[in-house]
Amino acid sequence: MPYLLPLNFHEFSFTDKLLDGLDAMGFEKATPIQEQAIPLVLEGRDLIACAQTGTGKTAAYLLPILSKLTQTEGDKVRALIIAPTRELVQQIDQQVEGFAYFLGVSSIPVFGGGDGSAYEQQRRAFDTGADLVIATPGRLISHLISGTVDMSALEFLVLDEADRMLDMGFYEDIERIIQKLPTTRQTLLFSATMPPRIRDLAAKILKDPAQISLAISKPAANIVQQSYLAYDTQKTPLLQKILSSSDFQSALIFTSTKDKAKSLEKEMIRSGFEARAIHSDLDQKQREEVMLAFRNRQLKFLIGTDIVSRGIDVDGIELVVNYDVPPDPEDYIHRIGRTARAERNGIAITFISDKDGFKFKKIEELIEKEIPKFQVPASLGESPVLSTRPVGGGGRGGKGGGFKGKPKRRN
Repeated sequence: MPYLLPLNFHEFSFTDKLLDGLDAMGFEKATPIQEQAIPLVLEGRDLIACAQTGTGKTAAYLLPILSKLTQTEGDKVRALIIAPTRELVQQIDQQVEGFAYFLGVSSIPVFGGGDGSAYEQQRRAFDTGADLVIATPGRLISHLISGTVDMSALEFLVLDEADRMLDMGFYEDIERIIQKLPTTRQTLLFSATMPPRIRDLAAKILKDPAQISLAISKPAANIVQQSYLAYDTQKTPLLQKILSSSDFQSALIFTSTKDKAKSLEKEMIRSGFEARAIHSDLDQKQREEVMLAFRNRQLKFLIGTDIVSRGIDVDGIELVVNYDVPPDPEDYIHRIGRTARAERNGIAITFISDKDGFKFKKIEELIEKEIPKFQVPASLGESPVLSTRPVGGGGRGGKGGGFKGKPKRRN
């Protein structure tokens, strides 16, 4: 029997404290994945959900789990979220901190990288206790093997971006982790795609799961999409020419890494542009100050990565520039969807380096549209000749061919 699902968060059976937190954060309406998933999770069902980045899937599992965690007390790990990358672990942990502000629920982000002190800090955090752990597979296995974390009281297991974890070679690691967890638990699996290996994994670890599948959204028709073929060394002067060519009052610029966002900020300020970067090296107060300036039109150009900029929801952004081609096609849709809101028009421009032809072709296949490609202005030199073969000879999506024809130079 289909659910008659609510749109307002107050219509879910959340605890009063969680609803207070959502009200304080300005959360009112649920997204489609949240409408469908939250009642099932609250009901205690295992779940396999096909939903890509930008649909609100993180809150779809976090909110009902946090609501349940506040209903009983305990000093052991009760919920475990496994994600493929350090950046995603940090992003989820930031959302937990926001949602759980009024709840008294504690969380620990667990990931590799850095020096040995990070591992020791995580070990000490486990000793003091935590309700919820968000972890990458490799580092979690290290803690499980060393006995620093007790999962005997685990009630909830979430695998986020499961297809990406399998693409990164974590299948065996996930199996090893599952073997060390209680068999009586609620398991939720979220994945952007559902290839056979994901369904095999789901069959092994889920019990009579409910299933949700959301169609992949397409960019809004009122977004003008363009791209430039540009070497990495040409990107910054090209960006400056574009921003100078029109009187843009609000533009969002995406880079692939935090370090690149920071260096681009310096170059833009040095050239006289009103630009700031938002990244994880800024504390919360500094981020809020940058975002407030951008919302209030005191700052024209905001630079950031997918991870840190994911929570940006600002009306009136006229231009989105993909300084780097996003790593996943779904991220492209999510990025350019920041412009052309409220039935306004918007522009999305992507810089394609000589290494990014394959990734960009996968974007065009996903949106079922060929995006116009231009060469850089003659003053910046020659554009690269691109191939859509995977860099290194392999990758998701199989073989590719070259771009058909050579784009006309645009001066």
